[in-house]
Amino acid sequence: MTRLLVECTHVFNHPSVNSGIQRVVRNVVSHLPASVDNVECVPVVILNGELYRVLQLQPLDAPFFSALQIFSERLERLAHRFWQWHRRRDAQCTSKLAQRLLYVGYRLSLFAAFGLPIRLTRRINRRQLLKRCSPLRHQPGDQLVLLDSSWHSDFCAHVEQLKREGVGVIAVIYDLIPLTHPQFYEARLIEVFSEWFDWITRTADGYMAISATVRDQVQEEVQRRIGSAQSAWRWFDFFHLGCELDLHNHQAAVEPRLQQLFTTSDPVYLMVSTIEPRKNHAYLLDAFERAWSAGSTARLCFVGRVGWKCTDLLTRVHQHAELNQRLFMFNDLNDTSLEYAYAHASALVFPSFVEGFGLPLVEAMQRGLPAMGSDIAVFREIGSQFMAYFDIDDPQSLVNLINEFQCSGQFPADRNVSQWRWIGWREASLQLVERSVSHVVELPAASGSQHAHCS
Repeated sequence: MTRLLVECTHVFNHPSVNSGIQRVVRNVVSHLPASVDNVECVPVVILNGELYRVLQLQPLDAPFFSALQIFSERLERLAHRFWQWHRRRDAQCTSKLAQRLLYVGYRLSLFAAFGLPIRLTRRINRRQLLKRCSPLRHQPGDQLVLLDSSWHSDFCAHVEQLKREGVGVIAVIYDLIPLTHPQFYEARLIEVFSEWFDWITRTADGYMAISATVRDQVQEEVQRRIGSAQSAWRWFDFFHLGCELDLHNHQAAVEPRLQQLFTTSDPVYLMVSTIEPRKNHAYLLDAFERAWSAGSTARLCFVGRVGWKCTDLLTRVHQHAELNQRLFMFNDLNDTSLEYAYAHASALVFPSFVEGFGLPLVEAMQRGLPAMGSDIAVFREIGSQFMAYFDIDDPQSLVNLINEFQCSGQFPADRNVSQWRWIGWREASLQLVERSVSHVVELPAASGSQHAHCS
């Protein structure tokens, strides 16, 4: 019987990270059905070139071993980059003597700096791993679903070997933003993601995006890279994400400063996201400064961890005259506090330049919180007529929506958010599995040699 092997390696190794992709992986795995249409669904990780069935995604209460696992992973990644450096230098050498000296130096350095520490940490970590997962043998006909952020992992060669031995590969694609909008990312991430996507383009048999918008982008990009004939052997589909906050804990305390924010009747507009350029926080500041200068009592609240390329924005926020008056920022709220914010805010504002989905939108709207967002395709796909849209080239368009809402008390969307319905994580996980299985059944027998090597 074919099995669906749902990979969650990065979340398994980094359970404390709680941004978008990690939230998706954790929720999909925790709601994974046991089987669909006689296809068993198995959460798996790929560690040190071996396949494991996940028994417990969250770690045992052992901080030392969790830290050791993270150290081990970083050490192995550094060793991989050292090997890449050696390979480039070896290719540049024209002298055989220089090549031999370089090789000897490489082997000695590898043994001293990486070999012994990696062997030791692997042995310790393996004992701990077997409490959370168990070795799993793959079978021809299995389908490996790369659900996690696999561009962070160094298991390309192992996946290629699985493919040669009859295992299909399905890639979950969250977005192509590092390729389509590289200005929003650091050069290293762009390079890593581009190399990964080039590999996955030639390796995967099918692609499951998180929105119809991203599915169409992926199909177009794959076709551009490998041509119509090769892309015709692949399949393309999508599933939608759920909306529950899985780390919400009724026993946890709500941040007192956040509670204080909602003790007055003045409206609070909530922005939930990592603080990074693509999310366009500066646009909100521009819009609300216009509103404030015109006498608006609306308040703006940023919620999200500090990301990258945001020094200027943080300086602007921290030096702002309205900070802690009509402008607020929380960088480390737990899910309980976030749930409280969704329940008490007046509206969500989401001015992103580009998104693969927009998870805070469904989290907010499913709780009855109306949302205003930038007028981009994926927000139209999710919000339809239940959202209000503004022009990200014109802050005044958002100011007009805020003023209309505040003056009339009627949210400026065509339909009321109370009539909007969305799926939960159980349905989202089932969508992923059912749609993947339907394509696997129909998938033509493709050559096992159609793969490329990670660089």
